[in-house]
Amino acid sequence: MTVGDLDLDACSREPIHRPGSIQPHGMLLAVSGSDSGATLIQASANAAPALSLPLEQALGQPLEQALHPQLCGAVRSFLAAGPVPSRPVPVAVTELPDAGRHQLLAHAIRDAAGNDVVILELERLDGLETGLIDHVYPRMREALERLDALNAPADLLSCAAQEVRALTGFDRVLIYRFDADWHGTVVAEDGNGRLPSYMDLRFPASDIPTQARELYRLNRQRLIPDAGYAPVPLVAMPRLPAGAPPLDLSFSVLRSVSPVHVQYMRNMETASSMSVSILLHGALWGLVSCHHREPKAVSYAVRSACDLIAQILSVRIAAVEDRRDAEHRIALQSIQARLLAAMAQTDPFIAGLTEHPDDLLRFANASGAAVVFERRCTLVGDAPTEEQVRGLVDWLATQGEPEQFETDSLPALYPAAAAFEGKATGLLAIAVSKLHASYVLWFRPEVVRTVRWGGDPRKPLDREGQRLSPRASFETWKETVRHRALPWTAAERDTAAALRHAVIGIVLRKAEELAALSRELARSNKELESFSYSVSHDLRAPFRHIVGYAELLQELESDQLSATGKRYLDVIVDAANSAGTLVDNLLHFSQMGRSELAPVSVDMNALVAEVRETLAPDTAGRDIAWDIAPLPTVRGDPVMMRLVLQNLLSNAIKYSRGREPARIAVGCEDRPTETLFFVRDNGVGFNQAYEKKLFGVFQRLHRNEEFEGIGIGLANVRRAVDRHGGRTWADGRLDKGAIFYFTLPKAGAAKPDLRDLP
Repeated sequence: MTVGDLDLDACSREPIHRPGSIQPHGMLLAVSGSDSGATLIQASANAAPALSLPLEQALGQPLEQALHPQLCGAVRSFLAAGPVPSRPVPVAVTELPDAGRHQLLAHAIRDAAGNDVVILELERLDGLETGLIDHVYPRMREALERLDALNAPADLLSCAAQEVRALTGFDRVLIYRFDADWHGTVVAEDGNGRLPSYMDLRFPASDIPTQARELYRLNRQRLIPDAGYAPVPLVAMPRLPAGAPPLDLSFSVLRSVSPVHVQYMRNMETASSMSVSILLHGALWGLVSCHHREPKAVSYAVRSACDLIAQILSVRIAAVEDRRDAEHRIALQSIQARLLAAMAQTDPFIAGLTEHPDDLLRFANASGAAVVFERRCTLVGDAPTEEQVRGLVDWLATQGEPEQFETDSLPALYPAAAAFEGKATGLLAIAVSKLHASYVLWFRPEVVRTVRWGGDPRKPLDREGQRLSPRASFETWKETVRHRALPWTAAERDTAAALRHAVIGIVLRKAEELAALSRELARSNKELESFSYSVSHDLRAPFRHIVGYAELLQELESDQLSATGKRYLDVIVDAANSAGTLVDNLLHFSQMGRSELAPVSVDMNALVAEVRETLAPDTAGRDIAWDIAPLPTVRGDPVMMRLVLQNLLSNAIKYSRGREPARIAVGCEDRPTETLFFVRDNGVGFNQAYEKKLFGVFQRLHRNEEFEGIGIGLANVRRAVDRHGGRTWADGRLDKGAIFYFTLPKAGAAKPDLRDLP
């Protein structure tokens, strides 16, 4: 965004850790080299009281020549004591001629060239309480005792604000907490009424840019005694490399601040400020922010005491939040254990998630949920419709099928969610299969709330010449926040991930079981092949011998046989032929399950015509009214499709025997994912209660004396259709005819779930 030609992101890119200047309530010296050969390489322009030579002459000189003798002795002793820490530490309190008492602080940095540099800072102490034992310690002891007696976070924060104000004397002390978007809210306040109250007000993330928040994390203390100060530049020795960046003053106590921040303070009517960072587990949680109407300095000792209060506050808040988080996680893990136990006892296992809907909702503190596994979608609680959930799952697949996805503002990412944001503005989803688009989804509704801002956060920055200026008003500004749900907690996200891993483990275990079953089936198939060969060789040949010798006996010895003996031989021949046919059909049935499909385009109209021609001997002399509807071309194995139609049409011809006329119809119905075919007759029909027996091997509903057959034709039909991914079923009524159905999936369509059978 820009205002005219000004980039409003300029604040976030400003190198505030290298300002090239300091605040004027102290002096800064930069020393390079070892203890014995240390030289002065930079100094603030106001450093003359600390030097024994004029500034320009002192730069580049050894410490003994450059520094005031009293100061030089303290610095030499400090450098000789060992490595210099990277955070400022007090070295000494020194009296400088015509400049008064100063607190000497030191820390080490690396310059842009990688050289070790020691930063010496002299902070003016005139008029400040400096006795740690006499002034700070008694107050600190009381503060710690008060904090130790409290447990509630609100009480801890309020107490900390009071104690910091008592130690420092500032007009107002705020405790400011950051949210996930880095907006800050005032959660505690103590003041004397000289400055307005900001309690419960929110301030936008842009007030404290990213690099400023990082500085607050690294350097926990910052003091601006006078917002009206004129920055004091740093002066470098002439022989330093041209274009070298200014010194890194990230940990400096005197570091100058951005002009925009100074203007921000003036707009808030605060002449001085101090901040102390609150860190939780190393991350910036909030700030203790102090303000005063007039310029006000605070000693390093008092600032350190405030820093200690902030650290103790951090520990106490962390303990409270960690305990709550642990309790929350334990509760969620208990629910997870119940869900997994239910899954272990349910078939299919995924249905166990929805057997206890209250647990599934409490698991993510959600108002609604959905389980989408393979083709099935189960809704729980106040969830969107199945169609909306399927659309959402399809959208998730376009996001790269993330293993876990969460948002508290789904409509902003998925515009179609605006239609159901009253049920699903917040979404937490986990993928529970690597093979199919399968998810467990939890939903939270939109929560409309009012936020009180400290000034209008949307107001564009004004132009002051060529410099950006922050907003001038901090009057309470209310905003109604919509299209947001309650955010998902870290515990909810982590436990959802754990549930996902557990479910994936079950899926993989099921896959391993299926693989083991597949290996067992392969072994059984090999045994079946051996059995088939045995049947073919050992059974068919004896049956042929029986038939052959019986026929020879009839031919050669018929004169010697009685009529009864001849009848017995006829029965033997018929039985042996039937047994041979039965063996042939069994072999064909077993081979159909193992043979490879050879799918091609099959013209079902032509195939029906061919089958009718083949069955013409069975229809000779019969009065049959055929009704053959136009049939489509499908993709399938032509041999198996011929077998299907031949069995169905043969049955229709056989079981309509005795009807005058017999009526046989063949038709189809086009469906989105499959094509349905049917064969209907007006024959003897069957009792619908026995429909499931029809497609089993050797399952017959009529006696052999009524209708010939061995009960394997429809079993062959079902196996052939199953091999194509289709379904078979039948409808019938006694003496009212029957209709047999089978389906073939269209190209690219998933195989229908067998549980969807009519």
